[in-house]
Amino acid sequence: MSLVGMLLNHQELHEFEYVLKKEMEELRFDLEDHKIDGIVKSVLEERYQIIYRLFCRFAKPSDCRRYLRQKQRN
Repeated sequence: MSLVGMLLNHQELHEFEYVLKKEMEELRFDLEDHKIDGIVKSVLEERYQIIYRLFCRFAKPSDCRRYLRQKQRN
């Protein structure tokens, strides 16, 4: 059993996964907004990567692939 599984019950784990997915979706939306400054986008990208790594600690590999962000070129 993983450490996350020991700290959270099944329902809490699903809720945590849902919250992380919603946060990643919102960050993706903001990262695609052309009105947001490049410096702000770099901070958002860093936040996305932190949340993504946390998400991948317990999510299914297929879900991890779905939220994998390719490096954006400016």
